[in-house]
Amino acid sequence: MSEFAHTASLGGGVIGASWTALFLASGRSVAVFDPAPGAEKRVRDYVEMAWPTMAELGLTEQGTPDAVSFHTSAPAAVEGASFIQESVPERVEIKHALFAEIEPVLTPETVVASSASGLTLSQMQGGWRDPARLVLGHPFNPPHLIPLVEVMGNDRTAPGTVEAAERFYESIGKVTIRVNKEVPGHVANRLQAAIWREAISLVMEGVASVEDVDKAVWAGPGLRWAAMGPTMLFNLGAGEGGLQAFCDHFTDTFNGWWDDLGQVHLDDTVAQALIQGVGEAAQGHTPSELSAKRDALITAMQKATAGLR
Repeated sequence: MSEFAHTASLGGGVIGASWTALFLASGRSVAVFDPAPGAEKRVRDYVEMAWPTMAELGLTEQGTPDAVSFHTSAPAAVEGASFIQESVPERVEIKHALFAEIEPVLTPETVVASSASGLTLSQMQGGWRDPARLVLGHPFNPPHLIPLVEVMGNDRTAPGTVEAAERFYESIGKVTIRVNKEVPGHVANRLQAAIWREAISLVMEGVASVEDVDKAVWAGPGLRWAAMGPTMLFNLGAGEGGLQAFCDHFTDTFNGWWDDLGQVHLDDTVAQALIQGVGEAAQGHTPSELSAKRDALITAMQKATAGLR
């Protein structure tokens, strides 16, 4: 625990609060910055809500929810922190202003990781005099439950910084992947976007309802994807022949499907159709109730697969 024992979480929204909960659970102290009125209560409430789930997963044995402090000044929050997770709103001017505020008080060893999902690393580096300690550390929501973190540096990142970020994330139970080339949306969001585009197309073409398209994912390939990625699964799908046999057999099939996939754009008409479909599928349950169900299912799956990877 000597490395990254004190952390900072910049931004107290859903992502920042979830990171805060996980950092606390790992036995680290966390300084939170969020100047919005009521931010402290929202973060404390989130930590309290998340704690039993993390305890069920065995993540809280070294931690306490009390090792947290709150600050309305970003420089005060990051002072003395060896790892900083930035999760402020996804607007480049806000991030640039924040980075300019904190850079003068950082030590040369401090790692600053951004949760940004839409902005690229090079866009965010524009807010620094020297962005050597900044990396991408993009999680999946909610970070205290979903293991994935996408990590990236580039030629302006100091040697060893990406590796230090990966070490930190893995020490708190995360699964990291290295993003080697800058593209909008990084890796997992692009995969998500591709699947959602075809899901929307199927709905708008009248092939199936919103509920049934969602069901086709979670009751079908989604279960397999929770175990292994699509390429490895197709490698297994052809038995001893592996991926070569699969490609030999299904090349024409997949090329035909890809040629037929829908091209859609999210406009008001599409949004209203999806909103109506989600409302019907929710069957009167509130977003809070559905979120609790989601978290319970994710927790059960995490427990079931613990020790198998």
